[in-house]
Amino acid sequence: MMYEDMKVKVEHVIDKDEVTDEYITDHQQRQAFNTWTKSFTRMDHPTVIQIILDKSHDKDISGRLMPNLIYVSRGKSKTSPHHFKAGALNVLLRVSAVMTNAPIILTQDCDMYSNDPQTPLRMLCYLSDPALKSSLAFIQFPQRFHGVNKDDIYDTEYKLPFQINPMGLDGLKGPSYVGSGCFFRRRALFGDPSTPVAPEIPELSPEHVVNKPIRSQETLSLAHHVASCNYENETKWGSKTGFRYGSLVEDFYTSYRLHCEGWKSLFCNPERAAFLGNVPITLFDGVNQCKRWCIGLFEVAFSKYSPLTFGSQYMGLLMSLGYSHYAFCSFWCIPVTFYSFLPQLTLLNQVSIFPKISEPWFFLYVFLFLGSYGQNFLDFILVGGTVRRWWNAQRMWMIRGLTCNLFASIEYLLRSLGISTYDFCLTSKVVDDEQSKRYGQGIFEFGVPSPLFVPLTVAAIINLFSFLSGLTGFFSGNNMEGLGLQMILTGSIVLNYLPVYGAIALRNDAGKMPTQIIIISTFVSVALYYASSLCLWSNNDSSKH
Repeated sequence: MMYEDMKVKVEHVIDKDEVTDEYITDHQQRQAFNTWTKSFTRMDHPTVIQIILDKSHDKDISGRLMPNLIYVSRGKSKTSPHHFKAGALNVLLRVSAVMTNAPIILTQDCDMYSNDPQTPLRMLCYLSDPALKSSLAFIQFPQRFHGVNKDDIYDTEYKLPFQINPMGLDGLKGPSYVGSGCFFRRRALFGDPSTPVAPEIPELSPEHVVNKPIRSQETLSLAHHVASCNYENETKWGSKTGFRYGSLVEDFYTSYRLHCEGWKSLFCNPERAAFLGNVPITLFDGVNQCKRWCIGLFEVAFSKYSPLTFGSQYMGLLMSLGYSHYAFCSFWCIPVTFYSFLPQLTLLNQVSIFPKISEPWFFLYVFLFLGSYGQNFLDFILVGGTVRRWWNAQRMWMIRGLTCNLFASIEYLLRSLGISTYDFCLTSKVVDDEQSKRYGQGIFEFGVPSPLFVPLTVAAIINLFSFLSGLTGFFSGNNMEGLGLQMILTGSIVLNYLPVYGAIALRNDAGKMPTQIIIISTFVSVALYYASSLCLWSNNDSSKH
């Protein structure tokens, strides 16, 4: 009823382009709306705090008291950094301390919702355990999603980072924080387990007992003060207390610093999903989101707190390697790019770079390939995956290597050299009916003329023509023994890129590959072919002389 009432009010304000007295029902609402002025913008406005429900007297239709529900819009200024999500979480941490100071905090993304009412009880079992209480910082539930299509074509479940790897880290100091579905002990955000960091005012201390009503003028005034855009100046917020600043992946960075301080975490993965959320339904949204994560991970990897140096001193070798695996994951773009182009361009020129089938080294390549994919397949199936979803996860691993990982590496390098800076982009949550229909049918959605798709399309074109050239040579009776591994590799990549070929040549819907991307990629493919031919011809000519 409250939601429907709010919806009518919002629609009325949008239609009228003003807030009229007709929809302001009490003095507190009038005070809140009076905060909005002509100079009020998204990036420059004062703090707004509105108490929607007060557990001391607001009741539901059955007469039971409702929990507190408080709207907080932190103050922002163009002259003060707001630190994105980490800054917002720290404001909420301070405002909640002033109003209630509950010892346990749940952080949740805006598109996630609770799916199991037993979740808080599971969490309390761990946080109430005397053996864990002194060092347990947070309990992370896996990110799980509703609305994923049958075969999860974009690997939006991320089983490896969200389910498989956390189970391994749970045997060490615990999993990393993934930004949502996580219960924190408030005390963990104020120093290491043995030495708490005192906040600048006593009301923010985890041990402070709130004895004033949340609607009192003193409480509201202090809440507005700690949520202002200049409050953190010359304080330890973001460095020694609260959620940590310095990376776009503030969740990963915060848990990393907590583990370095001596805190532990736990992974709780019940059969019924504790929380469910939305997934990107277009390829562009998926890889663009991943690109932002990769840039943030680089910011941690090459900071003074790098997991390889700082982390190994304070967490131990195994835990630091676990964090390093994530922090440096974008470097996978290097071997993925080489294996997507070099064997194919040499195959087009009938040049062998791998061992022949008759040579012993050939079996080493086969063993490493089957061993790596076999282990990954087994891990995936054991956590409830299917064969089709595993195949799509491998496909997306290759696609990310040539899109978000590659572009994130280049963008971070350029920004480090002062040549370029990144933009903070959120994944779109707007769902188009046609896009949703194609996603439900398992059809890849391109549609956006993004540079991210150029290397992917170039690789698809070169691999296809390379494979066809190899087949032609094989059926023509040419000696293809030395090119066997290149043919197998190229054929597997062509098989993975079937959705790309369909988007290039077989579709007419809005989700097909944009024409300008196809044209640019074709020119780049031809240029790469001639450049490789020229290089190989020059090398052959030099060797003869």
